[in-house]
Amino acid sequence: MSTNTAAFDTSDIDRHLGKVLDFSPLREPIANNDMRRWVHAMHYPNLLHYDPDYAAASRWGGLVAPQSFPIATDDGHGAAPACVGCIPNSHLLFAGDEWWFYGPRIKAGDMVRNERVPFDYTVKETGFGPTCFQRGDNNYSNQHGEPIAKQRSTALRYNAHAGGSAVNEADFADPEWTDEELDDVEKRAFTWVQMLHDLGHKERWWDDVNVGDQLPERVFGPHSIASFATEWRAYIVNTWGTMNLRKQDLLAMGFTPEMAGYENDPDMQKINPTLTDGAYYGPSRGHLFPKYARRIGMPRGYGYGASMGSWVTDFLSGWAGEHGMVVHSVANYRGPALTGDITIQTAEVTEKSVDDEGRHLVHVKHLMTNQRGVKMCLGTAEIALPKKPA
Repeated sequence: MSTNTAAFDTSDIDRHLGKVLDFSPLREPIANNDMRRWVHAMHYPNLLHYDPDYAAASRWGGLVAPQSFPIATDDGHGAAPACVGCIPNSHLLFAGDEWWFYGPRIKAGDMVRNERVPFDYTVKETGFGPTCFQRGDNNYSNQHGEPIAKQRSTALRYNAHAGGSAVNEADFADPEWTDEELDDVEKRAFTWVQMLHDLGHKERWWDDVNVGDQLPERVFGPHSIASFATEWRAYIVNTWGTMNLRKQDLLAMGFTPEMAGYENDPDMQKINPTLTDGAYYGPSRGHLFPKYARRIGMPRGYGYGASMGSWVTDFLSGWAGEHGMVVHSVANYRGPALTGDITIQTAEVTEKSVDDEGRHLVHVKHLMTNQRGVKMCLGTAEIALPKKPA
Protein backbone atom coordinates (compact mmCIF):
# COMPACT_ATOMS: atom_id res chain seq x y z
CA MET A 1 0.00 0.00 0.00
CA SER A 2 1.41 3.36 -1.00
CA THR A 3 2.27 5.88 1.69
CA ASN A 4 2.95 8.68 -0.77
CA THR A 5 0.89 11.56 0.56
CA ALA A 6 2.02 13.75 -2.35
CA ALA A 7 0.00 11.50 -4.69
CA PHE A 8 -3.09 12.01 -2.53
CA ASP A 9 -4.28 15.40 -3.78
CA THR A 10 -6.40 17.40 -1.30
CA SER A 11 -5.60 20.85 -2.67
CA ASP A 12 -9.12 21.48 -4.00
CA ILE A 13 -10.47 21.56 -0.44
CA ASP A 14 -8.75 24.88 0.32
CA ARG A 15 -11.06 27.01 -1.79
CA HIS A 16 -14.10 25.87 0.23
CA LEU A 17 -12.85 26.45 3.77
CA GLY A 18 -14.76 29.07 5.75
CA LYS A 19 -17.42 29.54 3.06
CA VAL A 20 -21.10 28.86 3.73
CA LEU A 21 -22.45 25.94 1.69
CA ASP A 22 -25.84 25.54 0.08
CA PHE A 23 -28.30 23.52 2.12
CA SER A 24 -31.59 21.75 1.41
CA PRO A 25 -34.45 23.40 3.34
CA LEU A 26 -37.34 21.41 4.72
CA ARG A 27 -40.58 21.74 2.76
CA GLU A 28 -42.87 21.31 5.77
CA PRO A 29 -42.50 21.93 9.50
CA ILE A 30 -41.35 19.16 11.81
CA ALA A 31 -44.20 16.79 12.76
CA ASN A 32 -44.66 14.63 15.82
CA ASN A 33 -44.30 11.54 13.67
CA ASP A 34 -40.87 12.72 12.50
CA MET A 35 -39.75 12.64 16.12
CA ARG A 36 -41.44 9.30 16.79
CA ARG A 37 -39.82 7.75 13.74
CA TRP A 38 -36.45 9.04 14.92
CA VAL A 39 -36.48 7.61 18.46
CA HIS A 40 -37.86 4.34 17.12
CA ALA A 41 -34.97 4.08 14.66
CA MET A 42 -32.35 5.11 17.25
CA HIS A 43 -33.47 2.41 19.73
CA TYR A 44 -34.42 5.15 22.23
CA PRO A 45 -37.72 4.27 23.97
CA ASN A 46 -38.08 7.49 25.95
CA LEU A 47 -41.80 8.18 26.38
CA LEU A 48 -41.14 11.93 26.37
CA HIS A 49 -40.56 11.76 22.62
CA TYR A 50 -43.42 9.57 21.42
CA ASP A 51 -46.20 9.18 24.01
CA PRO A 52 -48.51 12.25 24.21
CA ASP A 53 -50.01 11.44 27.62
CA TYR A 54 -46.62 11.03 29.26
CA ALA A 55 -45.21 14.11 27.51
CA ALA A 56 -48.20 16.23 28.60
CA ALA A 57 -47.17 15.69 32.24
CA SER A 58 -43.55 16.68 31.56
CA ARG A 59 -41.86 20.04 32.03
CA TRP A 60 -42.42 20.60 28.31
CA GLY A 61 -46.18 20.03 28.39
CA GLY A 62 -46.08 17.96 25.21
CA LEU A 63 -43.92 15.99 22.84
CA VAL A 64 -40.41 17.32 22.16
CA ALA A 65 -37.64 15.92 20.02
CA PRO A 66 -34.63 14.34 21.70
CA GLN A 67 -31.40 16.32 21.73
CA SER A 68 -30.07 14.01 19.01
CA PHE A 69 -32.77 15.04 16.51
CA PRO A 70 -31.20 18.05 14.71
CA ILE A 71 -29.08 15.80 12.50
CA ALA A 72 -32.28 14.17 11.22
CA THR A 73 -33.20 17.50 9.62
CA ASP A 74 -30.01 17.75 7.52
CA ASP A 75 -29.71 16.45 3.96
CA GLY A 76 -26.35 14.73 4.52
CA HIS A 77 -26.33 13.35 8.08
CA GLY A 78 -24.13 16.29 9.07
CA ALA A 79 -21.34 15.19 6.71
CA ALA A 80 -21.73 17.83 3.99
CA PRO A 81 -19.33 20.49 5.37
CA ALA A 82 -16.81 17.72 6.12
CA CYS A 83 -16.89 16.52 2.51
CA VAL A 84 -16.02 19.37 0.16
CA GLY A 85 -13.51 19.59 -2.64
CA CYS A 86 -12.37 16.92 -5.05
CA ILE A 87 -10.12 14.09 -3.85
CA PRO A 88 -9.78 11.88 -6.94
CA ASN A 89 -10.74 8.21 -6.63
CA SER A 90 -11.71 8.38 -2.97
CA HIS A 91 -14.18 6.96 -0.45
CA LEU A 92 -15.61 8.50 2.72
CA LEU A 93 -16.39 7.30 6.25
CA PHE A 94 -17.56 9.19 9.33
CA ALA A 95 -14.83 9.59 11.96
CA GLY A 96 -16.54 11.56 14.72
CA ASP A 97 -18.65 14.44 15.94
CA GLU A 98 -18.40 17.21 18.48
CA TRP A 99 -21.65 18.79 19.65
CA TRP A 100 -22.58 21.96 21.51
CA PHE A 101 -26.23 22.23 22.61
CA TYR A 102 -27.70 25.63 23.41
CA GLY A 103 -31.05 24.87 25.02
CA PRO A 104 -34.04 25.27 22.66
CA ARG A 105 -35.78 21.97 21.94
CA ILE A 106 -37.36 21.08 18.61
CA LYS A 107 -41.13 20.61 18.65
CA ALA A 108 -43.81 19.93 16.07
CA GLY A 109 -44.33 23.04 13.94
CA ASP A 110 -40.68 24.10 14.00
CA MET A 111 -38.67 24.75 10.84
CA VAL A 112 -35.01 23.85 11.32
CA ARG A 113 -32.29 25.54 9.30
CA ASN A 114 -28.66 24.46 9.04
CA GLU A 115 -25.85 26.86 8.11
CA ARG A 116 -22.92 24.69 7.05
CA VAL A 117 -19.30 25.84 6.92
CA PRO A 118 -16.21 23.70 6.09
CA PHE A 119 -13.73 24.13 8.95
CA ASP A 120 -10.33 22.50 8.31
CA TYR A 121 -8.52 19.32 7.28
CA THR A 122 -5.27 17.43 7.71
CA VAL A 123 -3.70 14.39 6.04
CA LYS A 124 -2.36 11.50 8.13
CA GLU A 125 -1.22 7.94 7.57
CA THR A 126 -3.79 5.30 8.60
CA GLY A 127 -4.54 1.69 7.74
CA PHE A 128 -6.02 3.07 4.51
CA GLY A 129 -2.75 4.82 3.60
CA PRO A 130 -2.82 8.63 3.22
CA THR A 131 -6.13 9.74 4.74
CA CYS A 132 -7.74 13.17 4.84
CA PHE A 133 -9.36 14.05 8.18
CA GLN A 134 -11.79 16.75 7.12
CA ARG A 135 -13.95 18.77 9.53
CA GLY A 136 -16.98 20.96 8.98
CA ASP A 137 -19.58 22.78 11.09
CA ASN A 138 -23.35 22.41 11.04
CA ASN A 139 -25.19 25.25 12.81
CA TYR A 140 -28.82 24.32 13.51
CA SER A 141 -31.38 27.00 14.34
CA ASN A 142 -35.17 27.30 14.43
CA GLN A 143 -37.61 29.63 12.67
CA HIS A 144 -37.08 32.25 15.38
CA GLY A 145 -33.35 32.38 14.67
CA GLU A 146 -32.55 30.71 18.00
CA PRO A 147 -29.46 28.49 17.83
CA ILE A 148 -30.30 24.88 18.74
CA ALA A 149 -26.98 23.10 18.36
CA LYS A 150 -23.64 23.11 16.60
CA GLN A 151 -22.19 19.91 15.19
CA ARG A 152 -18.56 19.70 14.09
CA SER A 153 -18.29 16.55 12.02
CA THR A 154 -15.14 14.73 10.99
CA ALA A 155 -14.99 12.65 7.82
CA LEU A 156 -12.26 10.31 6.58
CA ARG A 157 -11.51 10.43 2.87
CA TYR A 158 -9.07 7.88 1.53
CA ASN A 159 -7.93 6.12 -1.64
CA ALA A 160 -10.64 3.81 -2.98
CA HIS A 161 -8.24 0.95 -3.74
CA ALA A 162 -6.71 1.12 -0.26
CA GLY A 163 -10.14 0.81 1.33
CA GLY A 164 -11.08 -2.26 -0.66
CA SER A 165 -7.79 -3.99 0.08
CA ALA A 166 -8.16 -3.54 3.85
CA VAL A 167 -11.12 -5.89 4.37
CA ASN A 168 -10.68 -8.86 6.71
CA GLU A 169 -12.46 -11.87 5.19
CA ALA A 170 -12.72 -13.48 8.63
CA ASP A 171 -15.35 -10.83 9.48
CA PHE A 172 -17.62 -11.47 6.47
CA ALA A 173 -20.11 -13.65 8.38
CA ASP A 174 -22.50 -12.43 11.08
CA PRO A 175 -21.89 -13.88 14.56
CA GLU A 176 -24.24 -16.65 15.68
CA TRP A 177 -26.33 -16.06 18.81
CA THR A 178 -28.03 -18.79 20.82
CA ASP A 179 -31.58 -18.30 22.10
CA GLU A 180 -30.21 -18.06 25.63
CA GLU A 181 -27.71 -15.37 24.62
CA LEU A 182 -30.43 -13.35 22.91
CA ASP A 183 -32.64 -13.62 26.01
CA ASP A 184 -29.75 -12.21 28.05
CA VAL A 185 -29.27 -9.33 25.58
CA GLU A 186 -32.96 -8.46 25.86
CA LYS A 187 -32.78 -8.45 29.67
CA ARG A 188 -29.70 -6.23 29.65
CA ALA A 189 -31.36 -3.90 27.17
CA PHE A 190 -34.49 -3.52 29.28
CA THR A 191 -32.49 -2.68 32.41
CA TRP A 192 -31.59 0.67 30.83
CA VAL A 193 -35.17 1.23 29.67
CA GLN A 194 -36.35 0.56 33.22
CA MET A 195 -33.96 3.30 34.40
CA LEU A 196 -35.84 5.74 32.13
CA HIS A 197 -39.14 4.63 33.67
CA ASP A 198 -37.80 4.85 37.23
CA LEU A 199 -36.57 8.41 36.76
CA GLY A 200 -39.75 9.49 35.01
CA HIS A 201 -40.45 13.21 35.37
CA LYS A 202 -38.22 13.56 38.43
CA GLU A 203 -34.93 15.43 38.63
CA ARG A 204 -31.57 13.74 38.61
CA TRP A 205 -29.84 16.02 41.11
CA TRP A 206 -26.27 17.17 40.54
CA ASP A 207 -25.73 16.89 44.29
CA ASP A 208 -26.39 13.11 44.24
CA VAL A 209 -23.81 12.31 41.54
CA ASN A 210 -20.27 11.46 42.60
CA VAL A 211 -16.95 11.27 40.80
CA GLY A 212 -16.34 7.62 39.94
CA ASP A 213 -20.03 6.80 39.48
CA GLN A 214 -20.79 4.47 36.57
CA LEU A 215 -23.79 5.31 34.42
CA PRO A 216 -26.16 2.38 33.86
CA GLU A 217 -25.10 0.20 30.95
CA ARG A 218 -27.09 0.57 27.74
CA VAL A 219 -27.33 -2.41 25.38
CA PHE A 220 -29.20 -2.83 22.10
CA GLY A 221 -29.08 -5.03 19.04
CA PRO A 222 -28.16 -7.33 17.41
CA HIS A 223 -28.03 -4.97 14.45
CA SER A 224 -29.32 -6.12 11.09
CA ILE A 225 -29.93 -4.90 7.58
CA ALA A 226 -33.51 -4.30 8.72
CA SER A 227 -32.45 -2.14 11.69
CA PHE A 228 -30.04 -0.13 9.55
CA ALA A 229 -32.78 0.41 6.96
CA THR A 230 -35.07 1.63 9.75
CA GLU A 231 -32.36 4.13 10.76
CA TRP A 232 -31.94 5.29 7.17
CA ARG A 233 -35.66 5.99 6.76
CA ALA A 234 -35.73 8.14 9.92
CA TYR A 235 -33.50 10.80 8.35
CA ILE A 236 -36.12 13.12 6.86
CA VAL A 237 -34.27 13.65 3.57
CA ASN A 238 -34.49 9.94 2.76
CA THR A 239 -38.21 10.18 2.03
CA TRP A 240 -38.91 11.49 -1.46
CA GLY A 241 -39.90 15.13 -1.72
CA THR A 242 -39.32 16.22 1.87
CA MET A 243 -36.66 18.84 1.05
CA ASN A 244 -35.84 21.36 -1.66
CA LEU A 245 -32.68 19.45 -2.52
CA ARG A 246 -29.45 21.16 -3.44
CA LYS A 247 -27.64 20.00 -6.57
CA GLN A 248 -24.37 18.15 -6.05
CA ASP A 249 -21.97 16.24 -8.30
CA LEU A 250 -20.47 13.30 -6.45
CA LEU A 251 -18.27 12.26 -9.37
CA ALA A 252 -16.75 15.73 -9.41
CA MET A 253 -15.89 15.27 -5.72
CA GLY A 254 -13.83 12.19 -6.55
CA PHE A 255 -16.25 9.41 -5.61
CA THR A 256 -15.88 6.28 -7.74
CA PRO A 257 -18.73 5.67 -10.24
CA GLU A 258 -20.37 2.79 -8.32
CA MET A 259 -20.37 4.90 -5.13
CA ALA A 260 -21.49 8.17 -6.75
CA GLY A 261 -24.77 7.99 -8.64
CA TYR A 262 -27.76 10.27 -8.08
CA GLU A 263 -28.18 10.17 -4.30
CA ASN A 264 -30.52 13.06 -3.35
CA ASP A 265 -30.32 14.54 -6.84
CA PRO A 266 -33.26 16.98 -7.22
CA ASP A 267 -33.57 16.57 -10.99
CA MET A 268 -33.46 12.77 -11.02
CA GLN A 269 -35.96 12.66 -8.13
CA LYS A 270 -38.57 14.04 -10.53
CA ILE A 271 -37.70 11.47 -13.21
CA ASN A 272 -36.76 8.21 -11.48
CA PRO A 273 -36.65 8.74 -7.70
CA THR A 274 -35.52 5.16 -7.03
CA LEU A 275 -32.08 6.07 -8.38
CA THR A 276 -31.80 8.89 -5.82
CA ASP A 277 -32.30 6.61 -2.82
CA GLY A 278 -28.94 6.07 -1.14
CA ALA A 279 -30.15 2.89 0.48
CA TYR A 280 -29.91 1.27 -2.94
CA TYR A 281 -27.55 3.39 -5.05
CA GLY A 282 -24.64 5.74 -4.51
CA PRO A 283 -22.30 6.43 -1.60
CA SER A 284 -24.61 5.02 1.10
CA ARG A 285 -25.30 1.64 -0.52
CA GLY A 286 -22.43 -0.03 1.37
CA HIS A 287 -24.43 0.13 4.60
CA LEU A 288 -26.99 -2.37 3.34
CA PHE A 289 -25.13 -4.35 0.67
CA PRO A 290 -22.01 -6.32 1.72
CA LYS A 291 -20.69 -6.27 -1.84
CA TYR A 292 -20.31 -2.50 -1.68
CA ALA A 293 -19.39 -2.44 2.00
CA ARG A 294 -16.29 -4.46 1.12
CA ARG A 295 -15.29 -2.02 -1.60
CA ILE A 296 -14.90 0.73 0.98
CA GLY A 297 -13.18 -1.38 3.63
CA MET A 298 -16.09 -2.82 5.65
CA PRO A 299 -16.58 -6.61 5.94
CA ARG A 300 -20.40 -6.61 5.85
CA GLY A 301 -23.39 -4.31 6.31
CA TYR A 302 -22.64 -1.53 8.76
CA GLY A 303 -24.42 1.31 10.58
CA TYR A 304 -24.31 5.05 10.10
CA GLY A 305 -21.76 7.25 11.84
CA ALA A 306 -24.44 9.88 12.37
CA SER A 307 -26.54 7.30 14.19
CA MET A 308 -23.61 6.39 16.46
CA GLY A 309 -23.30 10.03 17.44
CA SER A 310 -27.02 10.10 18.19
CA TRP A 311 -26.70 6.96 20.33
CA VAL A 312 -24.13 8.82 22.43
CA THR A 313 -26.40 11.84 22.88
CA ASP A 314 -29.44 9.69 23.69
CA PHE A 315 -27.48 7.57 26.18
CA LEU A 316 -26.32 10.62 28.12
CA SER A 317 -29.48 12.72 27.86
CA GLY A 318 -31.68 9.76 28.80
CA TRP A 319 -29.69 9.36 32.01
CA ALA A 320 -29.83 13.13 32.67
CA GLY A 321 -33.63 13.14 32.44
CA GLU A 322 -35.97 15.88 31.28
CA HIS A 323 -34.52 18.42 33.74
CA GLY A 324 -30.96 17.84 32.56
CA MET A 325 -29.20 18.50 29.27
CA VAL A 326 -26.07 17.44 27.44
CA VAL A 327 -24.28 20.74 26.79
CA HIS A 328 -21.17 19.45 25.02
CA SER A 329 -19.90 16.10 23.79
CA VAL A 330 -17.06 14.62 21.79
CA ALA A 331 -17.43 11.27 20.03
CA ASN A 332 -14.49 9.69 18.24
CA TYR A 333 -15.48 6.73 16.07
CA ARG A 334 -13.13 3.75 16.04
CA GLY A 335 -15.23 1.14 14.27
CA PRO A 336 -18.76 0.66 12.94
CA ALA A 337 -21.79 -1.22 14.17
CA LEU A 338 -21.82 -4.34 11.99
CA THR A 339 -24.75 -6.62 11.23
CA GLY A 340 -25.09 -9.31 13.87
CA ASP A 341 -23.27 -7.31 16.56
CA ILE A 342 -24.73 -5.65 19.63
CA THR A 343 -23.82 -2.22 20.95
CA ILE A 344 -22.86 -1.70 24.60
CA GLN A 345 -22.55 1.82 26.05
CA THR A 346 -20.95 2.72 29.37
CA ALA A 347 -19.76 5.95 30.99
CA GLU A 348 -17.96 7.09 34.14
CA VAL A 349 -18.23 10.39 36.00
CA THR A 350 -14.78 12.00 36.02
CA GLU A 351 -15.46 15.47 37.44
CA LYS A 352 -18.11 17.87 38.73
CA SER A 353 -17.98 21.62 38.15
CA VAL A 354 -19.91 24.87 37.93
CA ASP A 355 -19.27 26.82 34.74
CA ASP A 356 -19.19 30.57 34.07
CA GLU A 357 -22.92 30.52 33.34
CA GLY A 358 -23.64 28.98 36.74
CA ARG A 359 -24.59 25.62 35.28
CA HIS A 360 -23.87 22.59 37.45
CA LEU A 361 -22.01 20.14 35.23
CA VAL A 362 -21.19 16.47 35.43
CA HIS A 363 -18.21 15.47 33.27
CA VAL A 364 -18.12 11.92 31.89
CA LYS A 365 -15.98 9.76 29.67
CA HIS A 366 -18.08 7.42 27.57
CA LEU A 367 -17.33 4.23 25.67
CA MET A 368 -19.17 2.18 23.05
CA THR A 369 -18.12 -1.41 22.27
CA ASN A 370 -19.55 -4.52 20.66
CA GLN A 371 -19.98 -7.91 22.34
CA ARG A 372 -16.32 -8.79 21.69
CA GLY A 373 -15.06 -5.65 23.42
CA VAL A 374 -14.05 -3.99 20.15
CA LYS A 375 -14.14 -0.22 20.60
CA MET A 376 -16.68 1.50 18.38
CA CYS A 377 -16.68 5.00 19.89
CA LEU A 378 -15.12 6.84 22.80
CA GLY A 379 -15.15 10.39 24.05
CA THR A 380 -16.13 12.85 26.74
CA ALA A 381 -19.15 14.98 27.58
CA GLU A 382 -20.47 17.59 29.97
CA ILE A 383 -24.04 17.27 31.22
CA ALA A 384 -25.96 20.00 33.06
CA LEU A 385 -28.07 18.75 35.96
CA PRO A 386 -30.31 20.64 38.39
CA LYS A 387 -28.97 21.45 41.86
CA LYS A 388 -31.12 20.82 44.90
CA PRO A 389 -32.69 23.96 46.35
CA ALA A 390 -30.82 25.35 49.34
